[in-house]
Amino acid sequence: QLVVSGGGLVQPGSSLRLSCATSDFNLDYYAVGWFRQAPGKEREGLSCISTITSRGSSSTYSDSVKGRFTVSRDNAKNTVYLQMNSLKPEDTSTYYCAAVRGDSYYKCPPGYSDSNYWGWGKGTLVTVSS
Repeated sequence: QLVVSGGGLVQPGSSLRLSCATSDFNLDYYAVGWFRQAPGKEREGLSCISTITSRGSSSTYSDSVKGRFTVSRDNAKNTVYLQMNSLKPEDTSTYYCAAVRGDSYYKCPPGYSDSNYWGWGKGTLVTVSS
């Protein structure tokens, strides 16, 4: 399972960096998605990053975080990051990461359907409040 760390309580306008890691498998081989779920709401897909190739990696973002959040990965550390800037109270949620499943596990699928991902683990709570 994937483990997310780095959450906490921050003020609006602040930044936070989340980490997604696992000791169960080599995360380098998989595209990884970021999601969040607030109480009483459906899980929302935020971003996805493909594996790193000779041409680099590609990433996608939902409209709700585009321009504020940046996804990256460090294969040496078997870790994927989500840099969150200009945080808003509506970003308050539990954040999760998951690996892409299926034959095309190395690239991000269209959309953020839960069924395209696996390895869901315990998320981390991010609270944005003054």
